[in-house]
Amino acid sequence: MSHTVHGLVPILATPFLPDGALDRPGLRRLVEFQLASGVDGVAVFGMASEGFALTLEERQQILHDVRAVVGSAVPVVAGVNGTSSVTALEQAREAATGGADALMVLPPFMVKPGPDQLVEFYGGIGEFAVSAGTEVMVQDAPGVTGVAMSPSLIVELSKLDGVTSVKVEAPPTVPKVGAVADAVADEGAGFAVLGGQNAQFVLDEYARGSIGTMPACEFPDLLAPILASWTAGERAEARAAFSRLLPLIVHGLQQGIAWAVHKEVLVRRGIIGHTAVRLPAKPLDAGGRALLDEILTALDL
Repeated sequence: MSHTVHGLVPILATPFLPDGALDRPGLRRLVEFQLASGVDGVAVFGMASEGFALTLEERQQILHDVRAVVGSAVPVVAGVNGTSSVTALEQAREAATGGADALMVLPPFMVKPGPDQLVEFYGGIGEFAVSAGTEVMVQDAPGVTGVAMSPSLIVELSKLDGVTSVKVEAPPTVPKVGAVADAVADEGAGFAVLGGQNAQFVLDEYARGSIGTMPACEFPDLLAPILASWTAGERAEARAAFSRLLPLIVHGLQQGIAWAVHKEVLVRRGIIGHTAVRLPAKPLDAGGRALLDEILTALDL
């Protein structure tokens, strides 16, 4: 089974109204912005989506609305973050029923699994994915989960039915992307390696074998031409443009306020209407908004 997810696949923020309800018109505009920016896919229920703060009913509604806007234009990836095999499978079934093309699956993390348990866990999710006509992306994010995955373990996971890709977010990401990409290439499996961490090191990750990146969703129109330049062999031009974008990328990596940064930018750009986030995410204070203003001014946003 080969992968369908590659290239620029932003993690969608979840827009809320001031009263905390889902902002469905804002979500539609956000998806339309991604498509107009030339993305290769979109993802829901990732960390940048505040996926940890969404109810089951909200997840169903979001996936329905996103799928309706996207149609068949690009793949839709749905995050799965259950803390056991049973709860992860429940989320996987909901996502597959809702039309997700791929499942971005965190390992269970409340009780830290060993390597053999991770093989069993992803094997079960992969078996389900094959039966449901979807596929599994392993999310290697030890900063969030505390679960470490060695390159050799990821190679073992790549051999499982239905497991077609990995999103490497274990710092330093660049050498790990290289190690995993080289190892799976030796296996000849057609397994995809993608990066995350808001695309902070995307060009170096691409240089080491990554074929995709999954950043936040407020700057796809700025990142897409950079990746196109890189792919066309125009590395100097790509790096120059990327260096200009990097302050905004880094600003959106700040623990606790990253979600507010994403939404503040989206509001300033006229894409969503409100900056509301859910506890334990924190809103930006006046000083934080002023600093963000400086970054956006430098980018002519």
